[in-house]
Amino acid sequence: MRPFAQVDVFASDPYLGNPVAVVLDADGMTDEAMASFARWTNLSETTFVLPPTSPDADYRLRIFTPSEELPFAGHPTLGSAHAWLEAGGVPRPGGADGSGSGFVVQECAAGLVTLRRTDGRLAFGAPPTIRSGPVDEADLTRVATALGVSRADIVSHQWIVNGPEWMGIELADADAVLAVEPDFSGVLDLAIGVFGAYPEGARHAFEVRGFVPNVGVGEDPVTGSLNAALAQWLQREGRAPASYTNGQGTRLQRDGVVSIDVDSAGAVWVGGATTTLIRGSVLL
Repeated sequence: MRPFAQVDVFASDPYLGNPVAVVLDADGMTDEAMASFARWTNLSETTFVLPPTSPDADYRLRIFTPSEELPFAGHPTLGSAHAWLEAGGVPRPGGADGSGSGFVVQECAAGLVTLRRTDGRLAFGAPPTIRSGPVDEADLTRVATALGVSRADIVSHQWIVNGPEWMGIELADADAVLAVEPDFSGVLDLAIGVFGAYPEGARHAFEVRGFVPNVGVGEDPVTGSLNAALAQWLQREGRAPASYTNGQGTRLQRDGVVSIDVDSAGAVWVGGATTTLIRGSVLL
């Protein structure tokens, strides 16, 4: 029996965010055992907390979808850090402290990810974009067909890879994003992040939807890695303020709220609410 938690991420009210299953002591588990449990939970991601191999990390995290392991993902990073701290995890000296502020360092396949904790809320430092540039026309044609829009409806596009292989697609506005009725049959090899702006004065700056048929998930409720990569793209082009929120999950009857903050050094921080909804033990 291993300690276990299921954490709702990116929503202040229970059951309106994106859940992540967290095995808090995965030491000694095989790759197949981890993959099997992730298939069984059938959540967007299931994570496994292990002792770090880096002297600069507080713990190591492995992240599985129902079909594969990911080098990095955003809502599992926030949810796993929340569960680790709540279970008594103690950051290294100089890291997070008990006052609700400070830092935690996670080791994962994409490298070290720093999380900061301010007023009880966690945010991760967005990992670097490792691939950018325009999407080729052949893929754009496939994506337009999958989204049920015309090629002319795609306002801008960009590869925004930060571990997951995201393709960023901008539509005219948030309403256009919410109207999308996807057909994944022709894009089973892609991860597609779609966004559009809300009018000035709205609750959020952008509405975001993340479609990930390539990892066995149709639409992800709320997606930290996608929001991080989108924020870096928009910041590079001067198209977003230093602090704003995105909405995600609306079409899935969720109320995901992703906070984006850019610090004085230009680093993008992606945060949101985290709430443990299930706590106990799991036989693994």
